Amino acid sequence: MRRKLILTLTTVRGSRQYSLHRVLGYLMLMFLLVSALSFFVSNWLLMKTHDNLTDLERDHQSLNEQYEMLLGTQQLYISELGELGATLSSLSEEREQLALENHQFSTALDDLESMLGLLAEDSAADNAEQRLELARLAARQRLFLLHSIPNGVPIQAEQVNDSYGMRFHPVLKTRKMHNGTDFKADTGTPVYATADGVVEYAGYRKGSGFGNLIILQHNFGFKTYYAHLHKVQVKSGSFVYKGQQIGLSGNTGRSTGAHLHYEVRHLYRPLNPEPFVQWGLDNFDSLFSRVEEVPWESLNAMYPLNQVGLQ
Repeated sequence: MRRKLILTLTTVRGSRQYSLHRVLGYLMLMFLLVSALSFFVSNWLLMKTHDNLTDLERDHQSLNEQYEMLLGTQQLYISELGELGATLSSLSEEREQLALENHQFSTALDDLESMLGLLAEDSAADNAEQRLELARLAARQRLFLLHSIPNGVPIQAEQVNDSYGMRFHPVLKTRKMHNGTDFKADTGTPVYATADGVVEYAGYRKGSGFGNLIILQHNFGFKTYYAHLHKVQVKSGSFVYKGQQIGLSGNTGRSTGAHLHYEVRHLYRPLNPEPFVQWGLDNFDSLFSRVEEVPWESLNAMYPLNQVGLQ
C-alpha cells in the first residue's frame, strides 16, 4: 500500500482533504498556464518593442536626413548671404565710382561750357544730356569756324618786326601802307597754314616785291599771304589743312632780312592780322567784335552755324 500525504483544510463550512499529488497537479497546471501566458505576453511585448525600435530607427534615419538637408540648406543660405554681401559691396563701390564719375563729368561739362562761353544763366537746359548736346553743337560750330577762318600764328617767330598799318618802308624809303605782319625768323623756319584751304598761288611773284609767295583761299572769302619764302612746299591747286607745313621762311623779294610777311584778306581787302593771330577757342567771340570790316551777322543763316548762333 502506497503512502499518501493528506492535507486537510478546515473552514467554517467544513473540512476538505486533498492528497498531495492532486495539489502538485494543480500547481503544475497553473505553472504551465502562467508560463504559456508569460510566453505569449513576452512575445507580444518583444514584437511590440521590435516594431517600436523599427519605427524609432526609421524616425532616426528620417531625422538624420532632415538634419543633413537642413545643414545643407543652412550652408547654402550662408553661401547665398556671402554672395549677397559681396554683391552689395560691389554695388556700393560701383555707386561710389558712378558718383565720382558723375562729379568728374559734371566738372568737365562745366569746364567745357566755360571754355565755349556757355554760361549757366544763358542756358535754359538743366538736363545734363541737353547741356552736353548744346555744348557739342557749340564746339562743332567753333571748330568749324576755327578751321575755316585764319587764326593762330603761321610761324614760330622770335618777334614781330612790323605790324599792320602805315610805316616807313625800309627799302623804298617812303611812308607806305603795310598790309600785313612781319615775323622775324631765321631762314628755313617752317611756315604753317592758318586754316583749311586751297592753294591759289605758289611760286615766285615777279614785280610784287613778295619774292617766293603762297596764297591760300579759305572759306567765307578769306585769303592768307605768306611772302619772302626761302622755299615753297605746296603746289597751286592743292588742298591744305590747318597746321600743315607749306614752306620755309626766307629773304626773297624786297626784303632787308629773313622774316615772314603774313597777310589776311577778305574779298581782296587787307585786314589787320593781329585779331586773327590772337583768335582761338578761349576768346572765340572776340574776333566778331574786333574785326568790323566783315559782315559776321550773315554767318548765322549758314549751316551748321544756324544751330548755335554767333554771339
